[in-house]
Amino acid sequence: MFKKYNLKNYNFLLLFFTLVQAVYGIVIIGSAKESVQSRQIQGLILGIVVMTVVSFIDYSFILKFYWIYYFVCIALLLAVKIFGRSVNNAKRWLMIGGFQFQPSEAAKILLILFFSAFIMKHREKINKPSILLYSIVLIAVPWYLIQDEPDLSTSLVILVIFAAMLYVGGLSSKIIIGVLAIAVPALVITLFLILQPDQEIIKPYQQLRILAWLQPDKYTNTEGYQQQNSITAIGSGKLMGKGYKNNEVGSVKNGNFISEPQTDFILAVAGEELGFVGCTAIVVIFAILTIIVIHTGMRAPDLAGTLICAGVAAHIGFQSFANIGVATGLLPNTGLPLPFISYGSTSLVSIMAEIGLVQNVGLSVITEKRMQGLELDF
Repeated sequence: MFKKYNLKNYNFLLLFFTLVQAVYGIVIIGSAKESVQSRQIQGLILGIVVMTVVSFIDYSFILKFYWIYYFVCIALLLAVKIFGRSVNNAKRWLMIGGFQFQPSEAAKILLILFFSAFIMKHREKINKPSILLYSIVLIAVPWYLIQDEPDLSTSLVILVIFAAMLYVGGLSSKIIIGVLAIAVPALVITLFLILQPDQEIIKPYQQLRILAWLQPDKYTNTEGYQQQNSITAIGSGKLMGKGYKNNEVGSVKNGNFISEPQTDFILAVAGEELGFVGCTAIVVIFAILTIIVIHTGMRAPDLAGTLICAGVAAHIGFQSFANIGVATGLLPNTGLPLPFISYGSTSLVSIMAEIGLVQNVGLSVITEKRMQGLELDF
């Protein structure tokens, strides 16, 4: 379960940028909605504890219980359907002892663990139709439960993580090209169909978000209100911003032009108050974190370690890109939080646990090399 890890081999660069991004988020949350800042601090403290513990538990031992993680994931998502709390017509949360818990966030790390072990076990047969179909069925169940909450954006993140892990696990390029040849035209046709007035493919509010993205002028005062105000806020910050916790009456935050700015549109607060420099710092740190995780995965002692890092990198990279894309108008409004930055203890603790797994993969690389009597190459 525990190996003899040397603390000096801990990836302090990964730890440093993880904590910088999380603290950065707490600072911005303090301006966006100061009343919840203390909860985010508590979430970070818990996250650090979880990350530290996970980082020193051999991931090979953790992966032995992969089927348990899958069934826990399904059980939590089913519990949301039965006992979940509804907010704004979406049932995504469980109330546990006065605390609000979002199982779809925990599902990300549980599925990363499950598919790391599953793909590792079937790596020699991953391109066989039976194994591929089995994998698709396994991901389809949690995907359906999440998108039915409804939470289409998180269900897409789950699919991206799954696709990245399959690719790294050895999925044939022929299969990938074949899937893309079908998926791209199908996506175009689907997009055309969901824009029709009487479509029943997606929820009405989801259709309105896409329409507001495609025709922003038409929906400026309705569905596109928050996104357009977010773009305005980021632009108004210019190079250095208007200042942290500024009192300008005309600011988007102070004028309440964005509801719940501490969550999905927190980048708007960062852009308005800290400017281009503040937003660039967030983007650069996300890029650095993703690169470090990928580099750790490339050096992993086995495929399972590589798959863990692939799943975490896909999560951080794609979700941060999607959130920033929404805040800047590049993508339609998805409702995804910005990892490490947006308010939400479940999201923060879960992603800190993912970083702990990556740390353990990195420590295992060094331990494995020492056991083989190889020289470390730094």
